[in-house]
Amino acid sequence: MAQILFAWELGSGLGHAGRLVPLANELARRGHGVALSLLDLVGTHSMLREFPHPCLQAPVLLHGRVPIRDPMSLAEILQGCGYHDAHTLEALVRGWRDTLACARADLLVADYAPTALLAARTLRIPSVSAGLGFEMPPIGRPLPSLRPWEPVAPGRLEAAEAHVVRTAGRVLQRYGSPPLAEGWQLFAGGRSLLCEWPELDCYARGALPAGERWHGRGFHAGGGEAPRWPEGGGPRVFAYLKGAHPDVPAVLRALAARGCRTLCFMPDVESGKPAPVVDASIRYSDGPVDLASVLRECDLAVCHAGGGTVAQSLLAGVPLLLMPRQNEQGLNALGVVRMRAGVAAFPQPKPFDYRAALAALLDDGTARAAARAFAANHRDFSNARQTLDLCDAIESAARSGGGAAAASTEGPASAGG
Repeated sequence: MAQILFAWELGSGLGHAGRLVPLANELARRGHGVALSLLDLVGTHSMLREFPHPCLQAPVLLHGRVPIRDPMSLAEILQGCGYHDAHTLEALVRGWRDTLACARADLLVADYAPTALLAARTLRIPSVSAGLGFEMPPIGRPLPSLRPWEPVAPGRLEAAEAHVVRTAGRVLQRYGSPPLAEGWQLFAGGRSLLCEWPELDCYARGALPAGERWHGRGFHAGGGEAPRWPEGGGPRVFAYLKGAHPDVPAVLRALAARGCRTLCFMPDVESGKPAPVVDASIRYSDGPVDLASVLRECDLAVCHAGGGTVAQSLLAGVPLLLMPRQNEQGLNALGVVRMRAGVAAFPQPKPFDYRAALAALLDDGTARAAARAFAANHRDFSNARQTLDLCDAIESAARSGGGAAAASTEGPASAGG
């Protein structure tokens, strides 16, 4: 039996932990030793309340370089997370080396945890990368633009990638490990488990390397209160919104003007802030709602294009009105728009016409048909089945020492991507 460390290092959403916890539970049930090292131990506390295995704080940059605003690539994200100089990165790698040692890890499973993967390389510990398409870029250089709706200055992507690869190479050299050739290798374990569907892949990568497959987007189903809809006869709309988005009042007013019965979960309102729009047609929930039940009953979902909410909505055949707040959500939104299963409130001119968007989504029928087609195409997907498939692959990697690419750092000819 193996000792397995599950690591989440970057990204603000709790979906990373939501993917790792079921894997850790299942592999523990199979007799393996497991531990978690997570970016956020507070936000995941409810999820981990009954988790009987070690939970450690991930080594992350707490101060220093200010992250690049509107980063154009994963390389620019890394530059704001410790990869701007070798001294800072080496400190983080040391933290991950010590974490791996404390967990007595025989295998690392990394969800958006490039520095954990670097540390595993220095210790010759085999690794598996698992996660959404966003954090598992395809083989090739440069790392793709995360803002395809904007022009990129010539050489910007190449320069950012060269910088982080050079910085990582200096740290690897200090530990006697071979350097990396390209940026995608920072995110690739010895085996890659792509938890994505091709329709939503933000890189539109087409065929996968030999030995890889599309595993679909898993999500933490969670729980929550049963839906209680406002009275009336209009369409039922579920809105999951955060007050930091400046258009939240505008979309809520448009929903009320349309006559929709809107059930809205806003963490800001739950925590005591005043509701941005007060109307009899809008009910703000007292806490998280049971999303599976809501999606069985609603006609439209409005959200910021988080991966889990998008996945659950499409699997339920529910079209989407999307208001992304950052790059990954923007790429999720573009995938939905490509499928014609929703409308995105960017990169449209401002102010965005939410009333027209609601008319298109609720009256036309195109988006609902596309969402239902997606649901039909993936009707056999289940979180439980995905968990078993991923655990089988992780066990295989543990037996084989991480797969053929565990020690390969020679560029696109390697099997890692």
